[in-house]
Amino acid sequence: MLDIRFVRENPDIVKENIKKKFQDAKLPLVDEVIDLDAQRRAAIAEADELRKNRNALSKQIGMLMGQAKKDPSKLAEAEAVKKQVTQQAERLAELEKQETVLDEEVRKRMMVIPQIIDDSVPLGPDDSANVEVERFGEPKVPDFPIPYHTDLMETFDGIDMDAAGRVSGNGFYYLLGDIARLHEAVLAYGRDFMISKGFTYCIPPFMIHGNVVEGVMSQTDMDGMMYKIEGEDLYLIGTSEHSMIGRFIDQIIPNEKLPQTLTSYSPCFRKEKGAHGIEERGVYRIHQFEKQEMIVVCKPEESKDWYEKLWRYSVELFRSLDIPVRQLECCSGDLADLKVKSCDIEAWSPRQQKYFEVCSCSNLGDAQARRLRIRYKDENGKTQLCHTLNNTCVAPPRMLIAFLENNLQADGTVKIPEVLWPYMGGTKVLVPTKK
Repeated sequence: MLDIRFVRENPDIVKENIKKKFQDAKLPLVDEVIDLDAQRRAAIAEADELRKNRNALSKQIGMLMGQAKKDPSKLAEAEAVKKQVTQQAERLAELEKQETVLDEEVRKRMMVIPQIIDDSVPLGPDDSANVEVERFGEPKVPDFPIPYHTDLMETFDGIDMDAAGRVSGNGFYYLLGDIARLHEAVLAYGRDFMISKGFTYCIPPFMIHGNVVEGVMSQTDMDGMMYKIEGEDLYLIGTSEHSMIGRFIDQIIPNEKLPQTLTSYSPCFRKEKGAHGIEERGVYRIHQFEKQEMIVVCKPEESKDWYEKLWRYSVELFRSLDIPVRQLECCSGDLADLKVKSCDIEAWSPRQQKYFEVCSCSNLGDAQARRLRIRYKDENGKTQLCHTLNNTCVAPPRMLIAFLENNLQADGTVKIPEVLWPYMGGTKVLVPTKK
């Protein structure tokens, strides 16, 4: 959410930003906000003047009532002033009600006006205009066939989607045996990898209040992702970023406590509305999964540097698992409304012979901090808004698709990279239990 003063003073910049995001339908909101804000400020000014007058008139009534003891004619004058006070009180109540309504109307529009994107963001209407920046590792295509990922997992007796369908419906799974152990090994390795980078490990609440949801994401994203607990002001989190950033709601973080660098584990729950292609069957796009996340809350001048560090951590982690990746810069039309800048880390799929998303790194500027009132005091003692960033560390089971495909051998075994040996009880190779 933008600063209302910025919108008031820079309407052309705000409108141009909306055009860059290919959201022209939102252009009228800028003028509406400016008009409603002017009405709101006029109501506040008139109400303040009435409050000031009320104090003066109250003193005048007291003085007249005192004089009326000696001069009865002053009593009528006092009653006239009381009537004036009553009239002004009615007008003040009307203005206060008007101010509340206008506040809500301004906020409603401000919540959907997108954040100002970074100048470096490539322009484009949707993800087809995202730009490849750099590749890491040599993508290879083996000279033997690679099964679809669920078929591959089944050779290890490692997945049961039929039972999950009977128990929970489509979009759920049971992981078993070596595949389940590999799933947990990757999460544990991701946790320790981030701890080695100086991040504090955290397990957050998996349900959050509606005002926190509203603070961390747009209404469109909320409707498309979040599961609400019936009869409760609670939502299941779609990612631990939601509760991790929510941790700082209404807080003024001491200067010396910034940056906050946290890595958090959580299950994630998502509606995943809409139709998806054949490659998004299996465990690629599901309603429940687990993830290790990176979260940074920092001073504004530090957020660009942290953005670079975060996505490079993802690259380093995936390369340590022998998985080739690339960085893909998200274009303007592919950015969620709260994001200033974002990129995806995509892993190589030897079976598809293309890359697919496994991590998403985002700089949200002060958008979440403004909504949640996350602040700090600068060196001059002035209260400022923080900046927030997030990035996927590792999110199996999707990440397992890349892992299994890139480490599959011609005989059907899967080699385990050395960094994972301690997390797999020393196991160096997974051997299929059936062909």
